[in-house]
Amino acid sequence: MRKVNLRKIKQLRKEAKFSLDEMAQLLGYESPNGYYYLEIGRGKFSAEALAKVADKFGVPIDELFFIQDVTEMAN
Repeated sequence: MRKVNLRKIKQLRKEAKFSLDEMAQLLGYESPNGYYYLEIGRGKFSAEALAKVADKFGVPIDELFFIQDVTEMAN
């Protein structure tokens, strides 16, 4: 199962020295809280938002995901 790699997104943002406010503006949020909730997993990234993030940081969209083994989740 593919899951959004929130740690990777945060890492990319910090490496690029982007603030939460700048990311919020990129994705059309009025305040940084909207973006912050995505980054901590309280909200879900849309496909369009993930495409914007990948484009902004110059990475393939696949790098924003990791594969979680379903059997691990059952344990």
